[in-house]
Amino acid sequence: MKHRLSRTLRASNTSWEEYQLEFKDALQNHLDAITGKNLTAFLSTVQKDNISLILPNGKFINDRQEFETFHQNWFSDPDWSMECEILKTVVTSEMSVALLNVLYKDLDPQGQPYEKQYYLSLIFQQHDGNWLLVHDQNTFQN
Repeated sequence: MKHRLSRTLRASNTSWEEYQLEFKDALQNHLDAITGKNLTAFLSTVQKDNISLILPNGKFINDRQEFETFHQNWFSDPDWSMECEILKTVVTSEMSVALLNVLYKDLDPQGQPYEKQYYLSLIFQQHDGNWLLVHDQNTFQN
């Protein structure tokens, strides 16, 4: 794999450091769009034809329209906030993965604040020179 990746990097004239910086910027743009509840900016970071989402309760969303509707409803809720810490990234020329620790804060139906911690796994794919999200998985921490 390392040999193949080296050939790919040379052929594209993109250095390993450039891939890492480009992915870091794309990931930050994605996270900023989420925390800023900016649906348009968020959707611009998501692959149009190939997106999946697994929620902490195990619900699987594999349809673009359902994915957009879920995020539109979530972003319209003014009560929540989240803080993200990047735990690990793996960057290749075609796919990249980010594992984050998330502290999520919200209000329950009675208006009482609560917090939850979960792991967020994000998989991005290179598409026409842009890193776009193809998979989002959320797993509650014990």
